[in-house]
Amino acid sequence: MLAADGSNTVALIGRQTRSHRIDWCVPKGHPEGVETLEAAAIREVFEETGIHAEIILKLGSIDYEFTAGRKLIAKTVHHYLMKQTGGELTVENDPNHEAVEARWIAVDDLNTFLSHENERRMARAVLEWVERSRA
Repeated sequence: MLAADGSNTVALIGRQTRSHRIDWCVPKGHPEGVETLEAAAIREVFEETGIHAEIILKLGSIDYEFTAGRKLIAKTVHHYLMKQTGGELTVENDPNHEAVEARWIAVDDLNTFLSHENERRMARAVLEWVERSRA
């Protein structure tokens, strides 16, 4: 999600791992009830960052698997480029208290901050969009 001030910064959240390390990632979640993917993305961004946002474009999807105990879980995460329309950056209202920190990060620095390669690939699409819009 791009900051409203035109600074080409993106809001990231930090989640604490079991080893007490901070993993920096983009806000994400899942639809509730009959909620659309887009509505879920906007809601989750607000819940996890305190930022009101609107979708600019769909960046793509990431499929991945992980284990929880003995269970293999497959997930698809849909990523959107959003722009801040209001709110203040905070993790205070995160209903699940998964985010322990939130920061505005320069688009050019996303590759070094994001913890997961699949999100770094999406970040490259954001950087390309920012470069095109500067021209």
